[in-house]
Amino acid sequence: MRSLLFAMVGGLVLWSCNSEDTDAEFGSAVPAGTPAIQFSEENYFLHDNSLYTEGLLMHNGQLFESTGSPDTSRKSLIGISDLKTGKFTKKVQLTDTSFFGEGIVFFKDKLYQLTYKNKTGFIYDANTFKRTGEFTYTNKEGWGLTTDGTNLIMSDGTDTLTWLNPNTLKPVKRLPVTENGARRDSLNELEYIKGYIYANVWVTDHIVKINPADGKVVGKLDCSALAMKAAMAKPNCGEMNGIAYDSTSGALYVTGKHWPHIYQIKLKQE
Repeated sequence: MRSLLFAMVGGLVLWSCNSEDTDAEFGSAVPAGTPAIQFSEENYFLHDNSLYTEGLLMHNGQLFESTGSPDTSRKSLIGISDLKTGKFTKKVQLTDTSFFGEGIVFFKDKLYQLTYKNKTGFIYDANTFKRTGEFTYTNKEGWGLTTDGTNLIMSDGTDTLTWLNPNTLKPVKRLPVTENGARRDSLNELEYIKGYIYANVWVTDHIVKINPADGKVVGKLDCSALAMKAAMAKPNCGEMNGIAYDSTSGALYVTGKHWPHIYQIKLKQE
């Protein structure tokens, strides 16, 4: 989420890391107790570094991205990031600046979008991107959004994930998440991959793998080497935020706020 702390705290973390080759394995810096998920960097692509990334996902072979608007000079957008050119094509814009765009997810013929502090979500036609409705939620804030194929799953920056019925948009399940027996809060952007929920942990370079059956973190990716590369290419870029999985190709893409690149990685275990 918001990242004023990152410039001071995150920067210190990044520059304490060693650089890695593009075919190296990552994940060794994960704290003891949480199994490290090793991965390799397979490729990287240009990314519009003006985007304040809040959501990332693959849909019909295209990479969709949602953005927030941390100041009045920018708007909250949803659009397509072209991996070949780095160009962002806008599909949705929240013209009312009182709304701060957050996570998105496609479900059947609809696109759903959360907002930060308004307790309001928007619904769009998945083909035309015309707004067709809105909904409210009781969570204090809206952060990340994904789906398990039956329900929508949202994060709100706490340690609890909320399952929403896609027809009523009412909660059907709330799941506290723990890591090594302690609350794992600051859960942010989400992606559902092969029966598990992957979540960015706000203002860190970690992605946690969550078992939706019991809420336990069963693995963690340490992406600090990728964050360091982003910071070297664009100093003062924001924290990591954005996970997109292409179920057709098996490719996994990650990026962050104002990052100049989107990285394609391959997990050593899933």
